[in-house]
Amino acid sequence: MMIENFLLPTLASSLMLGFYDVCKKRAVHNNPVAPTLFWSNLCGTVFLLIMMSAGGKLAAAFSCSFTEYIFIFGKAVLVGSSWACVYYSMRELPISIAAPIRASAPLWVFVGGLFFYREIPSFLQAAAMVLIFAGYCIFALSGKLENINFKNSKPVHALLLGTLLGAASSLYDKYLLNSLQISPLTVQLYFALNLVAVLGANYLMCHIISGKSTARRHFVWHWSVAAAGILLIAADFCYFYAVSLPEIHISIISLIRRSNCIVSFLLGAFIFHEKNLRNKFIAMLLILAGIALLGWCSR
Repeated sequence: MMIENFLLPTLASSLMLGFYDVCKKRAVHNNPVAPTLFWSNLCGTVFLLIMMSAGGKLAAAFSCSFTEYIFIFGKAVLVGSSWACVYYSMRELPISIAAPIRASAPLWVFVGGLFFYREIPSFLQAAAMVLIFAGYCIFALSGKLENINFKNSKPVHALLLGTLLGAASSLYDKYLLNSLQISPLTVQLYFALNLVAVLGANYLMCHIISGKSTARRHFVWHWSVAAAGILLIAADFCYFYAVSLPEIHISIISLIRRSNCIVSFLLGAFIFHEKNLRNKFIAMLLILAGIALLGWCSR
């Protein structure tokens, strides 16, 4: 496996995901989750269609069998469910807590690989897991200082669920792009289109359920809504390319990609003026050390 083939696009994806997290946090601030998700992804999908059309790739990307379409639609449902949880949590939690928890997704990808492929962890891999969970413990203590009870907090539970669903999506990506060998552009195009449909249906359902309740939040447009969608499309473009390469290890790509929490943490802490940064910084370093150790063990 030539690491340089996937390293640069994965690092580029990670960098854009960091900026995406910050835009996502701003987009969902005081906004309801369902319309924010829908409009953000619609903007990103329009951007994708324009870029593919300008590059002459749109017709080729539309080439897809019915079976392949069904598999890609399954990914849209999986990711849509994950994002609904994550956007809600990002609205309620400080980004300096939410972003590093999201960065633990590679751990769950590794666990998924262990379950599905019977990969027994080595001593160093087990040590890496201990580092990541130690980081969680420190985040839990930091959360208590901000009146966030990790055990009883619905936003924290939703974020963990969203992270698990995201990890499942990563495992599924390798199946789509490597096992089924569907074109990365085809996966991204139909995934984006299906996701808009899924999130649109969710938006409509939430609107009908909430009705004219005075307690519900009203969506307010902000440039970060469109920016989040566009940044995610750009990050996914690099990511899908990396995953489509032969002999890649999805656990390594997932590990490198989730280093986006460094950008999210630093920018988020500066922009949103969050508290208890020293403890959170130590926790983030422990999580990143665990992620780096997992990556080193997986070489």
